[in-house]
Amino acid sequence: MTENIVRTPRTAPAAGGARRNRPSGASTPVAVQLQNLRKSFGKVAAVRGLNLTIQPGEIVAFLGPNGAGKTSTIDMLLGLSQPTSGSVQVFGTTPRRAIEHGLVSAVLQTGGLLRDLTVEETLRYTGSLFNHTQNIREVLQRAGIERLAGTRVGKCSGGEQQRLRFAMALLSDPALIVLDEPTTGMDVTGRRDFWTAIQADARRGRTVLFATHYLEEADQYANRIVLIRDGELVADGTSAAIKAQASGRTVRATLPGLSNADAARFPAVTGADINGEVVTFHTTDSDQLARFLLTRTQARDVEITAHSLDQAFIALTSQSPPGDGIAAPRPGSPDARPAG
Repeated sequence: MTENIVRTPRTAPAAGGARRNRPSGASTPVAVQLQNLRKSFGKVAAVRGLNLTIQPGEIVAFLGPNGAGKTSTIDMLLGLSQPTSGSVQVFGTTPRRAIEHGLVSAVLQTGGLLRDLTVEETLRYTGSLFNHTQNIREVLQRAGIERLAGTRVGKCSGGEQQRLRFAMALLSDPALIVLDEPTTGMDVTGRRDFWTAIQADARRGRTVLFATHYLEEADQYANRIVLIRDGELVADGTSAAIKAQASGRTVRATLPGLSNADAARFPAVTGADINGEVVTFHTTDSDQLARFLLTRTQARDVEITAHSLDQAFIALTSQSPPGDGIAAPRPGSPDARPAG
């Protein structure tokens, strides 16, 4: 049942009987520091020299296509596997020590729940694995499942079971919580309720790192997005910055009778999607194309829009060489982030 969280071993309390389970004050180290991190499986390089710094209190979306190295990186961050080279530090110490001190919990894709236990019994059983835990009722409330305390796990929906896993991860009051595809299989309502609970908890100052295939979740809930491809960092910044890093914009216009062959002859056009009379142009120079449409064609309702996060994701994780088609944020820009 408890395979889906990173557990805290039964270690002795700190001097004075109290465990300092959350860094505080001016000496607080960065939450996560990856330096030239590499992981290979035989001749296959899963992570290639990854550098990344996450500050306490950030909500970071960790994105990439399948096989990009997300799971391998998360496994090293949680001490579940060792780097081939490079280093991982969590709050200034090794992942294993951070976990031993209750600084880290995780909700992973693997691991089951005992269906015959109630939600509250599940939390009490899980709490028995820790030296110190938060109040069960408070954890139930923060995970948004207080009303389910007496409900058997087998009677809970998929979304409710995932919020139970979140509650289990909260028991040790970790400073960092890692979520690996936390809403996979949930319906829209379940996903919304889950993220409501996560956001409410993050406002208490907890650092959150989550991997997801639902890009709208990253767009809506993360204050920073880290995008990797083939084990390498390709973009790091706010959602707006990530969208801006993918070169080109789209121009939408109403233009009856246009064919794809006609659209291909327009200036600065790299592609076009035609839906009835509405045409969405993909362009390298939106201003030039808009002027052409307004002065040389019968187009109306011309609109210029930036990339969506989905479009930016596709552009930045395509198989073109890193840096091709990417306009990095200007040095000193508030949206720019250090790579490590």
